[in-house]
Amino acid sequence: MARVAIVGTGYVGLATGACLSTLGHHVHCLDISAEKIEMLNSGVMPIVEANLAETVAVGVAAGLLHFSTDVEGGISDREVVFLCLPTPQGDDGSADLSYVMGILPVLSEYLPSGAVVVNKSTVPVGTAATVHEALRRDDVSVVSNPEFLRQGTAVNDFLHPSRVVIGSDDSTALETVAALYEKIDAPILKMNAASAEAMKYAANAFLATKLTFINAIADICEVTGADIFDVVSGLGLDPRIGSDFLRPGPGWGGSCFPKDTRALVRIAQDGGYDFALLRGVIETNDQQYARIAEKVIEECGGSVAGKTIAAWGLTFKAHTDDLRDSPAIAILRMLQSAGATIRGYDPTAQGPYAAHPWIDVVNTPLDACDGADALAVLTEWPEFSVISPDEVASRLKLRAVVDARNVLDRAAWRAAGFEYRGVGR
Repeated sequence: MARVAIVGTGYVGLATGACLSTLGHHVHCLDISAEKIEMLNSGVMPIVEANLAETVAVGVAAGLLHFSTDVEGGISDREVVFLCLPTPQGDDGSADLSYVMGILPVLSEYLPSGAVVVNKSTVPVGTAATVHEALRRDDVSVVSNPEFLRQGTAVNDFLHPSRVVIGSDDSTALETVAALYEKIDAPILKMNAASAEAMKYAANAFLATKLTFINAIADICEVTGADIFDVVSGLGLDPRIGSDFLRPGPGWGGSCFPKDTRALVRIAQDGGYDFALLRGVIETNDQQYARIAEKVIEECGGSVAGKTIAAWGLTFKAHTDDLRDSPAIAILRMLQSAGATIRGYDPTAQGPYAAHPWIDVVNTPLDACDGADALAVLTEWPEFSVISPDEVASRLKLRAVVDARNVLDRAAWRAAGFEYRGVGR
């Protein structure tokens, strides 16, 4: 059992801390937000994440998981300290390391000799070396241990990963961090810190490229009479390609892909390389938002000025409450800018939408449709697929639906008299 501290209790930090405690480690989760820590100590999760509350409860009940705002006291006796802090996108596309660098003076003063600092946050290549230099502690090691957690399945991804990546030039520190994962059945890849940092960006960039590629193929299917479902069924069986991330949609978003792809473009630029391929992926993804918005406009007769659009789904993906860089929000903002009134429903949103007050958030999917001119399905929440098209038809002015996630039964909606438009169909 290791003594571990987690600095930052966002998606990555909270999932990491909770899961490490279930592996038998003694974990202190630390955050400067007293409100968040109070919620956690009361058993209330500050985010929507499947199985997270249960995992936290197990760790707390075992006496292995604790939450505190006392960052200084919380790291003073820890063998391993994970940095799970935000690295938002800067104005130039690069990762903003101010949160990571801002905590280093505290770490430098209070870390015990021999401790290992672990960068769990997604950081530019070379950050481990930068952090070690800034700490000014030769008796402390720095390791890169990038996360590969998907929102909505973070607990399962942590406990059943495809691989664990650990990077450091210090072999002892490598083994210390590797030992934390000894109960997990997955390959543990050990390498230098720069390689581990590069792998994280490479993985996200490749997955974003795959999503953008299938969205482009879906557009081609629409103009040629092909069906993306049939195309994907063949592509996915090719072992060189695989079926994951081949589901077309409104474009990718969230807290990782947008900032990580732009950061990698910037990293390449700083190194003298023009990553034109990845720039094209980003630009094509941005265009996908506009294509979905244009479909809605076309279904409304060429203009949405003065019209109301019902939106099913606001988060960037299902099973999370995260709105960061949500394709749904980007598409709806385009429609609102074109003169539409937006009435939206999402299972995680209730009452006034502080972040986006221009969206009239209602309590049920059918409420969103009352008197609206068209329906846009923008997030793949499972509950949408079982709603009767006849019920929707009685609420909408026009029987028009743009299914940007292909989650509805096309035949059933067309049988109900709807002009149905999916993606790639």
